[in-house]
Amino acid sequence: MVFRSLNRTFVPMQSLLGKNKTELERVAAEVGLPRFAAGQMAEWLYRKCVTDIAGMTNLSKAARERLAQEYEVGRREPVMCQESKDGTKKYLFPAGDGHFVESVFIPERLRVGERSEGIRDRATLCVSSQVGCKMACQFCMTGRQGFDGQLTAGEILNQIYSLPERDELTNIVFMGQGEPFDNLDNVLRATEILTAPYGMAWSPRRITVSTVGLRKGMERFLSESQCHLAVSLHNPFPTERAEMMPAERSYSLAEFIPQLAGEDWSGQRRLSFEYIVFEGLNDTKNHLRELVRLLSPIECRVNLIRFHTIPDTPFRGASEATMEHMRDYLSRHGVTCTIRASRGEDIMAACGLLNTAENEKMRK
Repeated sequence: MVFRSLNRTFVPMQSLLGKNKTELERVAAEVGLPRFAAGQMAEWLYRKCVTDIAGMTNLSKAARERLAQEYEVGRREPVMCQESKDGTKKYLFPAGDGHFVESVFIPERLRVGERSEGIRDRATLCVSSQVGCKMACQFCMTGRQGFDGQLTAGEILNQIYSLPERDELTNIVFMGQGEPFDNLDNVLRATEILTAPYGMAWSPRRITVSTVGLRKGMERFLSESQCHLAVSLHNPFPTERAEMMPAERSYSLAEFIPQLAGEDWSGQRRLSFEYIVFEGLNDTKNHLRELVRLLSPIECRVNLIRFHTIPDTPFRGASEATMEHMRDYLSRHGVTCTIRASRGEDIMAACGLLNTAENEKMRK
C-alpha cells in the first residue's frame, strides 16, 4: 500500500478500482476535474485496464498529477500461482495488512465434436469475497481460519483485472473464500461494475453468486441483482445441516426454501444448489427422498460436488458410483442434476489451503 505524508500523519492512498460511475464523479469534483472526466477514468480503469494514473493520457498532465496526490489505481499482481496438470491455476492475491486471498482459474476446453458456431471454450474464475469466513462450515478450510476482514469492491475486482488470463474469461463465480452475502455491499458493487456499460459490460448471466443462505442478504440479492444464485445446501435435513453448517441455526432451510420457491426462475436468472457428497453422511436414500421433496417444485439444478480432502478432517468423499446413483435418482424424480468435474486436486484447490500455507510461512 502506498502512503503519503499529511501534517505528520500517514494517510493511505485511496483506490480508484472498485468505484462506480457516481463515485468517480465525486472524485473528479474533489480534484477539480469536470464531471465528464469520470467517464474517462472509468474507461481507463474498466475497459482499457490501466495500471497507473499516469496512463490516463486523455486527462491533462496537471489533472493526472492532482489525481495521483490522493489516489492510485489499486491494482495488485498475484504473489503466487500454482498450476494443476489439468490446467487449473490457483492464484494468491494480497489483500492488505499482510493478508492474502485465493482465486482459481478453471479453463474448460471443448472437444472437437462439441464445437459449433457460437460455442467457445469456457474459462471460469472463482473469486473470494472475504479474508477468512465467519460461517465456520465444518468441512471448509477457510471456515477454520476464522474471519479477518471484508474485501473491498476494488480488492474483489483486482482478482479479475490483475488475472493474467483476464481476457479469456467467460464466467465468474463468487465461490472462493468468504460468504458473499456477509459482504453484500462490496459484492453488489463489484457485480455492478462488471455488468455496467462503463465497466466490463458483461451479462449478469455470466456471473454466479454463492451463499450458505443469510436472510437479509438473500432478500436483498433477489431484489437488486440479476446474477445467478447458487445455494450451498449439502444436507436437506435442518438438524443434520446445522451440525455441518452453523448458519442453518440462524436462517433455516425451512425458511429460505419456500422463499426461493416463490421466485420466478423461468427467465434468464438461474438457481442452483451445491451439494458436496460425504460418504455415509448425506448420501443415503433418505437424503435423496428429502431432496426430491424440497426441490422438485422449484425450477433449479443440483450440482453434486466431490469433496476435496483437507487436513485433519473426519469427512470422506463419496465414491464415483454413489455420486452417479444420486445423479440418476434425482434426475429420474424431476430434479435436474449434474456431477461437477473435479479440478485442481493436485494444487490444493480446496478454498483456504494455499492461503493458510502462505500465512503460516509468514508467521515463521
